[in-house]
Amino acid sequence: MASTLQFNTSFDPQTGTPVPVAPGLVRITAPNASPYTFTGTNSFLLGHERLALLDPGPSDPAHMSALLAAIGGRDVAAVILTHTHRDHSASAAAWSKALKAPLWFGGQHRLSRPLRRFEINPIRRSCEWDLIPDRVLLDGETFKAGDLTLTAHTTPGHCANHLAFGLTGTDLLLTGDHVMGWNSTLVPVPDGSMADYLASLDKVIALPYRRYVPAHGGEIEDGVDYAQALKAHRELRNRQVVEAVRGGARTIGAVVKAIYPTQPPKVRMAARMTIAAHVEYLEELGSLRVKRGLLGTRLELV
Repeated sequence: MASTLQFNTSFDPQTGTPVPVAPGLVRITAPNASPYTFTGTNSFLLGHERLALLDPGPSDPAHMSALLAAIGGRDVAAVILTHTHRDHSASAAAWSKALKAPLWFGGQHRLSRPLRRFEINPIRRSCEWDLIPDRVLLDGETFKAGDLTLTAHTTPGHCANHLAFGLTGTDLLLTGDHVMGWNSTLVPVPDGSMADYLASLDKVIALPYRRYVPAHGGEIEDGVDYAQALKAHRELRNRQVVEAVRGGARTIGAVVKAIYPTQPPKVRMAARMTIAAHVEYLEELGSLRVKRGLLGTRLELV
């Protein structure tokens, strides 16, 4: 049985300072703290004499200077991305050009499903649509990252091209935004998919890694147990959505109000996106009937 989900918000990012996480793995946190990024995006340098730069983050001069100082003139073999949301990837093209290093990630940004008629992707401005990889990293592919070796694992859900990376010879999994210790992951349809997210949770739980290193917040020492708790949390949300509709909620806004009655507006906005993902998932399972029209979405029990 999974343990109760407990978030850890005590992380000290030491923004702009290189922080060793493990041999050959150094974290530098960007100064882009927000309700969606927690203390900021964690960029990583992988390697010893020859490096790879993972998730270079925003185009922020202070952060870019901090990364450059931490690189210290060493050769950078590649710029790697967990995914193409701009808090991770906005500076990637500039770094690739400056370092003469190729860009590697899971393919050009794409939606998890096509847009419906009149639908707008709520996070479209947060996505790096035009960034094209020099190399598309494939599921299960093992490759050199600087002088370390990584294995790529496709983990769609938060977005379609999301990857996690296992560090060969260790129990470390770089989880990007798929699993984070400070909060549950935003799943904003149609950029993301709840069905994909839950399947990706099962996937990482089955992988041979125990310690998770996310792109926001601190390390998760027992990642498997935590991921199992996240899955249980999402399953609870599914039941709460069904119960809210059974209790008379007929819109996504009404479901959000029933489940999150006291949350501030910014948190409720994120909750609305994730509840929409739960609704789609429950519709796919046949647990809810969803009627969509110009005036909005109406929910009914099957």
